[in-house]
Amino acid sequence: MTDTQASRMHAPLFSRRGFLALTSGAAVVAAGGEARAEPAPGEDGLYHEPWFLQSFLDLREDLESAAASGKRLVIMWELRGCPYCRETHLVNFADEAIASYIRDNFEVLQLNLIGSRKVTDFDKQELSEKDLAQKYGIRFTPTFQFFPPQAAGIEAKEPMAREVTRAPGYLKPQHFLAMFRFVRERAYERGSFREFLATSG
Repeated sequence: MTDTQASRMHAPLFSRRGFLALTSGAAVVAAGGEARAEPAPGEDGLYHEPWFLQSFLDLREDLESAAASGKRLVIMWELRGCPYCRETHLVNFADEAIASYIRDNFEVLQLNLIGSRKVTDFDKQELSEKDLAQKYGIRFTPTFQFFPPQAAGIEAKEPMAREVTRAPGYLKPQHFLAMFRFVRERAYERGSFREFLATSG
């Protein structure tokens, strides 16, 4: 894979909360009088947020755990060298209002577009991250997959029908936060993201 191809894809990893210690390398620095988190890339070349979900990589279990906490499950697909993944971490997640909203309402599972870790899908199929990405048609990074509030019946659906929506590619901070609000407020049940933006200001 060329550097150009790598920069157009992108990937991350993660494991279940409370079990594996996550080494994010995040440092807190003062910028303009405000403290902000600046994560450093890990050994895998991906930027990690200390509040991302630590997981055994069983998607049904992760969704059920998120639901029990009153949160929604979202997968963030990344890839080493992806400039827009870096931008998502260093700009979007560095905005405390955005990070706070996501932390309070979502469990974010970070996966690597070309990763080799084994993930158990909702239908119990065990695949590498790379093969799971192909199964769901993930081609760009970052891509965010948002899943329903409950796991009931999800395994019977076709892979892409298991999502309530997805965000492929980079979104500017305002639209990025709006996408998470769109899911949290279940606005996808009433219309498109474009319509939500037009009506929510």
